[in-house]
Amino acid sequence: MTRLINDVQLDYCDVLFQPKRTTLNSRSEADILREYSFKWYPKTIKACGIIAANMATTGTFEMNDALEKFNAITCLHKHYTHEQIKAYFKKPHPLTFICTGLKDDKEKLFKLLSENPHIDKLCVDIANGYIPKLLGFVKELRAKFPNLLLMAGNVVTGDMTQDLILSGADIVKAGIGPGSVCLTRSQTGVGRPQLSTVLEVSDAAHGVGGMICADGGCTVPGDIAKAFGAGADFVMIGGMLAGSDEAAGELVERYVQTSWVDKESGDLTIELRRYKKFYGMSSKLAQQKHFGGMAKYRTTEGREKLIPYTGPVEHIIEDILGGLRSTMSYIGARRLKDIPRCTTFYTVNKQLNTVFENMKDID
Repeated sequence: MTRLINDVQLDYCDVLFQPKRTTLNSRSEADILREYSFKWYPKTIKACGIIAANMATTGTFEMNDALEKFNAITCLHKHYTHEQIKAYFKKPHPLTFICTGLKDDKEKLFKLLSENPHIDKLCVDIANGYIPKLLGFVKELRAKFPNLLLMAGNVVTGDMTQDLILSGADIVKAGIGPGSVCLTRSQTGVGRPQLSTVLEVSDAAHGVGGMICADGGCTVPGDIAKAFGAGADFVMIGGMLAGSDEAAGELVERYVQTSWVDKESGDLTIELRRYKKFYGMSSKLAQQKHFGGMAKYRTTEGREKLIPYTGPVEHIIEDILGGLRSTMSYIGARRLKDIPRCTTFYTVNKQLNTVFENMKDID
């Protein structure tokens, strides 16, 4: 019988942090690095908790080279060949995940992991984390590779989160439909607002000794801080990085109108601007480019869009980490791990001041 859940479901835009008394005199005192210990993985890692998404445009070697300077993580996309991966890992990359799906060649993956024990971080990424095959694959991976740092998903509820962790996952990827190039919610009617997802899944994961990665829905640095505030251990972002030099999307140019029509002359101000292509991994473009076309039993659950070109990704990550430090100074969190302990959210009907957003300068 159909049930209706009446609890209010919230997204990042529906809340703001309450500022609190703090012992920090400057945002520079905030420690944005955290030492992570895991349920199954025997080692610890030290990172800032930001993960570049395993999308074809953002999960690149170039992205990883840039982000690891900031102790940020990259989840490489799964379309690199194993030869490319082995060549890349000839140099140590201690925070880098490789990625697989359930349809990829399992025996080749097992051979790669067996012959290259320094490649010890794996993300099993599927859109629907509720299918039985995922649990079975996680159990098999944990049995064969007990020293593997294993992330799996995606889910939006606590029950499946705990099932994945107890089956062998260290980190559960949380989020269905929140990404800017994801059409799952419109095409299937399935999903959940991301803040409520993170609140429930993190509580469930921590209860059994696991961790979560909040995947998708962040459009500004404050959203990332809110994900940490809701209990996320890691935050995965794609669109925020997709306009950078290190992203693999095609660079395109477009003429755009940048001011109102002059009433006297009728002239427009037009500028040539640069963008990079960004597409969801369930988009028609992705299916054609990486999977040989769209299967007849599928629907398109992703789209492609143009992201303003932003230059080197280091400027983006510096802005994100600067915003995170500022959040911590406002709420009194001295360490990254302390953010949830210091978080109280207001529910709001508007998070940004947009009164002048569409106005142009007038002489």
